[in-house]
Amino acid sequence: MKRFLNWQVLLGASLIALSALLYFIHYAIFNDSHHIFLYLLGDVAFIPIEVLLVTLIIHRLLSIREKRARLKKMNMVIGAFFSEIGTLLLKSFSAFDPQSDGIRKELAMAKDWAARDFLDAQKRFKNYACRIEYKNDEWGSLKEFVVAKRRFLLILLQNPNLLEHESFTELLWAVFHLTEELAHRGDVRKLPQTDCEHLAGDIKRAYVLLISEWLAYMKHLKNDYPYLFSLAVRTNPFDPDASVEVK
Repeated sequence: MKRFLNWQVLLGASLIALSALLYFIHYAIFNDSHHIFLYLLGDVAFIPIEVLLVTLIIHRLLSIREKRARLKKMNMVIGAFFSEIGTLLLKSFSAFDPQSDGIRKELAMAKDWAARDFLDAQKRFKNYACRIEYKNDEWGSLKEFVVAKRRFLLILLQNPNLLEHESFTELLWAVFHLTEELAHRGDVRKLPQTDCEHLAGDIKRAYVLLISEWLAYMKHLKNDYPYLFSLAVRTNPFDPDASVEVK
């Protein structure tokens, strides 16, 4: 670090010395200090405007463009997640939710929502107080499904484009944690009550986050990709009458 600073100081001093030398040569040839100071002051006066243009305006525009490009890449990854595991997980988790009939009636109508409706639904379901009910014989199919997707989840967690998407990263960790919990258990049909309650808490955490991210993803599709939104509506995990076939 010290060597780097010394290099910067040396470069700065060299540039200042070179500038002074060029001004001296100019004065030696033309003997016109008035002209030198006139343009020097004009150049120095323009520096604050240049800083404004470069750092506050151009840099801001470039940052917005870069952020949109990153967001597009993140949404592609999020789309892959819902296509591979997210939509099926919502169906699986809702089977543990005795209140799922109530939210199905609301979320099944997402195809008719405007952008504001998706945002309002996200706020309502952010702290969804669901109660997870389970039976020991239901853990087996869930374990088989999430463990089969374990490698896919690991690949997503390694994606650098997701580092800035905190809510989706939190969802991935919640799903991956549930996967690890189930993977480390042997016969999940013979778990004690206390262990089942622990797993129910892990499901609740992932379930609530999954609903919120699904709503955000549906809003993105409706705004930017209507043809993908059409497929998402026809595979809506909350609509019991959803059919992928166009009718």
